[in-house]
Amino acid sequence: MILVNTDYITGKEFEMLGLVKGSTIQSKNIGKDITQSFKTIVGGELKAYNEMMNDARALATKRMVEEAEGMSADAVVNIRYASSAIMQGAAEVIAYGTAVKFV
Repeated sequence: MILVNTDYITGKEFEMLGLVKGSTIQSKNIGKDITQSFKTIVGGELKAYNEMMNDARALATKRMVEEAEGMSADAVVNIRYASSAIMQGAAEVIAYGTAVKFV
């Protein structure tokens, strides 16, 4: 499966199959949430939240790819990511793009 954030793949012609997406909602446990809130006092990277978001993007991408594979796609083009806060300490991440089949 080829994944790109452009609307083309050099040297490939394809037909569009449709929109595919994957999403997840992630949160940290209360202990990590408290330690990260202390970090905001002194500043610096919030590593636990960074890891949470990286894991969320990976899971959303995996789910998007699974949906594309269900359509017998060869690639997903024009991939985008979006996130939003659902509640304090929890975020939704969505990955979406266009599933395509090579001709």
